Parts: sequence; C-alpha cells; structure tokens
Amino acid sequence: MNDSSKDALAAVNALLRGRRTLKQALMDPERPVPAEVLAAMFENANQAPTHGLTEPWRFRVFAGESRSMLAAGLRELYEKTTPESDFRADKHAKLGETPLQAALVIAICLHRQDSGKIPEHEEIAAVACAVQNMHLTASAVGLGAKWSSPPVCFTPEMNAWLGLRPQDRCLGLFYVGWPREGVDFPESPRHPVAEKVTWR
Repeated sequence: MNDSSKDALAAVNALLRGRRTLKQALMDPERPVPAEVLAAMFENANQAPTHGLTEPWRFRVFAGESRSMLAAGLRELYEKTTPESDFRADKHAKLGETPLQAALVIAICLHRQDSGKIPEHEEIAAVACAVQNMHLTASAVGLGAKWSSPPVCFTPEMNAWLGLRPQDRCLGLFYVGWPREGVDFPESPRHPVAEKVTWR
C-alpha cells in the first residue's frame, strides 16, 4: 500500500474501533446537534447497501418539544399493549423519561417494498447498515448514540402511532446527543477476532 492508502486505512480503523454506545442518561439533552451533522448522518445512512435498491430505511425524528410527545406516546402504548400481569411501573416511568435525556430520538423504521420480493431479513439488515452509518458519523464528531429496542416498538400500535403501514416495522429508537461534561465513552472490550474467523 502507498502512504495515502495507509493513512486512509488508519483513519477508518480508528473510527470503527472507537465507536461506542453511550447511554442516553449520559447525554446532554440541552445541547443541540448542528443541522449539518444531522444532514451528514442521514445522507450517510442513505448510502447503506440495499439489495434491489429498495432503500428500506425510514426515520421519524423527535427533537425539541416533540420528545415530550414521544415520551407520552410510549407510555400510552405501553399501557395499551401490556397485560396487567406484566405491567411494571418502573418500565412505564422509564419510557417517559428516556426520550427527554437525549438531544433527539430517531424512530428506526423498515419500509417494505410492495412486491415483497426482497426477503424481510435482508431489508432489516439494510436498515441496520444504515443505522451503523449514522452511528459512525455521530462518533466521528464526538456525539454519543444508542440503538434501543423496547418491546413496545414492535407492536402494531406503535406502527399506527408512527403512521407506518401494517407491513412496515419499527425496529427501535436511536438516541443521539453530546456527552455530558466530564463523561467519557465507555470501554467495550471484544474477544479476539481469531476466535470468530475460520479459514477454509
């Protein structure tokens, strides 16, 4: 490799290996995310691999006051979809608190093609790649991010609340925000990659 290739590889290695999930409780909900950063996040998400060019990712963004709307909606949906025997007051409370802990929350959605030709699992994988692109973009500028998937997200009621079609799916919530002052990104050690790769 030439020097420019080595530099490019080193830069992408640092970005990929430095990406970490930051819990929303450690984010500063009052510090806004610049519009140009959000634009880059969504444009980079839009470049994710997609079989058949279906581009199945869709995003519903809750920022500012709309986070309170999301918090109230999640609590209401939990009440509607949770059997009385399974209802937990702490989970109900948490659903109303977490959207207010980040600068913005993005509902991650899967838009199914009408023909259904591409298998759903491939479409879910494409959406996950789009979210990874967003997370890496956030990480590049020092933003924290977290993909959360409370069970209420996977209900038909959540689909309706988000304005999705019955064949579409909500795949979770993506929290984005700057780390609070004094907060460091967590360590996240991995087992050796040699344990996960088999050469044939």
